Amino acid sequence: MGRKEIAALIDILTRENERGGESLALGAWTISFDKARGAFAFDKCEAEGYCEERPGVIALDGSVLDAGGPLFG
Repeated sequence: MGRKEIAALIDILTRENERGGESLALGAWTISFDKARGAFAFDKCEAEGYCEERPGVIALDGSVLDAGGPLFG
């Protein structure tokens, strides 16, 4: 990641931290950057290979591309 992406991540994390309980970032175990989509994925999977939720995906401009959520319902 370059400076632009890191600055965007800081902005996203700051905003998500202020949201509190409804945050897409809180509870994430890993954060990854998808260069092709220009977006961060906030993955809440506790163990590699097993997950009960889709990751929340937020674009560099702060727009939510996917709010994530339960895979099983």
